[in-house]
Amino acid sequence: MTTMQHTHAMKRRTFLASASGLTFSLAIGGTGLMGQDAHAADNAVKVNAWVTIGTDNSITLMVPTAEMGQGTLTALPLILAEELDADWSKVKTEFAPPNPKVYGNPHPLLNGGQASLASVAVAGYFKPLRMLGAQARLVLVNAVADKWQVSAAELTTDTGYVIHAKSNQRISYGDVAKFAAIPAELPKITDGDLKKPNQFKLIGRADIGRSDVASKTNGTAQFGIDVSVPDMVYATILEAPLEGAKAENVNSDEALAIPGVTRVIPLPFGVAVIGTSVHATRLARNVLKQKVTWNTTGAVAANFDSEKAKKDYANQGIDPNAKTMEAFKRGDSITAMVNAKQTLEATYWTEHCYHAQLEPMNCIARINPDGQSAEIWTGSQFAFLGTVAASGILKTTPDKIKVNQQLLGGGYGRRIAPDTIAQAVVLANVTKQTVKLLLTREDDMAAARPRPMTHHVMRAALDDAGHLVGWRHRLVAENVDAIASPPRFQATGGRDYIGWNGIDLPHYNIENATAEAVREIRGMRVHAFRGIGAGHNKFAIECFLDEVAHAKKTDPLAMRLQLTQHDARANAVLREVAKMSDWKRKRNGRGLGVAFSDYHGTLAAGVVEVSLNRQTGKIKVHHMWLAVDPGLAIQPTNVLAQLEGAAVFGLSVALLEELTIKDGAPVQSNFNDYPVLRMSDMPEIHTKLVKSDAAPTGMGEVGVLPVAPAIANAVFQLTGKRLRALPMSPPRVKTALA
Repeated sequence: MTTMQHTHAMKRRTFLASASGLTFSLAIGGTGLMGQDAHAADNAVKVNAWVTIGTDNSITLMVPTAEMGQGTLTALPLILAEELDADWSKVKTEFAPPNPKVYGNPHPLLNGGQASLASVAVAGYFKPLRMLGAQARLVLVNAVADKWQVSAAELTTDTGYVIHAKSNQRISYGDVAKFAAIPAELPKITDGDLKKPNQFKLIGRADIGRSDVASKTNGTAQFGIDVSVPDMVYATILEAPLEGAKAENVNSDEALAIPGVTRVIPLPFGVAVIGTSVHATRLARNVLKQKVTWNTTGAVAANFDSEKAKKDYANQGIDPNAKTMEAFKRGDSITAMVNAKQTLEATYWTEHCYHAQLEPMNCIARINPDGQSAEIWTGSQFAFLGTVAASGILKTTPDKIKVNQQLLGGGYGRRIAPDTIAQAVVLANVTKQTVKLLLTREDDMAAARPRPMTHHVMRAALDDAGHLVGWRHRLVAENVDAIASPPRFQATGGRDYIGWNGIDLPHYNIENATAEAVREIRGMRVHAFRGIGAGHNKFAIECFLDEVAHAKKTDPLAMRLQLTQHDARANAVLREVAKMSDWKRKRNGRGLGVAFSDYHGTLAAGVVEVSLNRQTGKIKVHHMWLAVDPGLAIQPTNVLAQLEGAAVFGLSVALLEELTIKDGAPVQSNFNDYPVLRMSDMPEIHTKLVKSDAAPTGMGEVGVLPVAPAIANAVFQLTGKRLRALPMSPPRVKTALA
């Protein structure tokens, strides 16, 4: 991802006029907003438009990210439309093609790459899209000024019209599109040309809903799994049970005898079945499962057992000679520990987790007759990476791969990896047919790219006055970047941006703090997961902070308020959630727990109220209060919806979800043995948006993070017993109580 910064020379800035309307050809690259000549003399770079204004007053805005329920299909166009002064009722959207040179996100995390991940879409595109909208608006104003022979300074815009108050004239954007001239260079925009927040007409409005909700409600929304194209055949894959396993002794006679099955194809990643119906391919897949043996020679994961490996992880956690990498450092934590009046230590665990996205992985691939280009239909968080994978298979270039982006039925990081696209392209290339690949849930789980299993050793130092003066955190886990982002892993010398995320303490005033990591190499296909590393790191940090507060005989909320008293935004969300939950009120038979989290500039605090069935070990969460500060809220209602949805996801991971690995393969195979949260276990969720003057940040993941530690802290308040492992499943709880 970090290698995808694109820069290119501009000969002039232009926009295109046509009989059907006005199209602005502009590009956002790693260095910000830049014009792009669509008619360059050497034809070296061809770009797609961001904005098209039709003569019928319609405005079509391109969306550079996937829509998986996070709302960017609405939020990003809303930002551009705000500065364009567009009539929102006339705005339509289309998914932009994967082309980072034009649609890349300048956020430092993506560095000009085009992908939907880490809640950085709004943060990265906010300023460039505003500049682009203001630029397009000014072009319209200048065109009208020339037409009416008035000064552009005398013209204003409002809801899709250019207005000249002196002469009481107004003209719609669609009518302007009929005559607008093509300037040699687009007008330059500065920060001063942008609206002030008190001038916003669209941003921040609670009555503007997400544009994808209506179709998802009435059933017309099209996800990748819904797509059909002419002359396609169906495929499924009996996935290799672990990375590096090869199918051998494939007895396909019985599978081929099933009506509708046309081919059985052994491949490096499993055994594919091609047929004329989904039913036929599923039947054949189930037959093959009993007929295929797997050669795991050379597979790194073949000897990995997640339960047995815990002893090794624990040893690495305390071994002074373990090979560590420093993830974060402030002050001198070692000296603080040596000079401490009191030291505390605790260990925490989290298990592997499966993404459990509702829509199983799928993709349609068609190879064109030239064998050097292809068309793909899928829902992907990183479509450009998919074009790279597909072009590598066909020995061509990414620009020869057309991707028809669909809605995603759950992403959570799973749809970043291009494996399904690659598999579909391989099958289409082998069969010379248009192939619709659809994995079974069992194969989706076999091909899982889980959150890593982690072990945390936490240490704290208190001085004579009981102040927290030292902090040390050692994380033992597989390196996610090494698998999910090898270029970044290499460029950073082996650091793990994904797995280490959230391990620093930017908002807590702890003078001496260090975090380090020990890398395990177990051969698992670990990957980004909703909340990425902050999901496991915040669990350990926030639970251990509660242990420190207990040792100090201090209220855990009061301690967090004291640690954040220098940080107005962090302090504000904590104070707000305390007020929402009536923190100091005691509940009979129930416990309260609190946790704070930050994620890419968004701050959140949560309080939960729990009870416990001591006979079964089942935790019941009755209420959850969440306060969030995402900076400027583009869509306030959606901010709260995202907070609530992420909290539900976090609740499921905290209480239930565990992917057990034996001989390198997941033991669980479907939702019968990998349970997720049911409606009957839903608590009442109360959310609050805390306003601040900060720039907008992301909302898709931060709500996951406070949930698990707040639950564990609440159980301690109720029982006096610490839960130091995720998930907090009934058997684990009963063990802790015993």
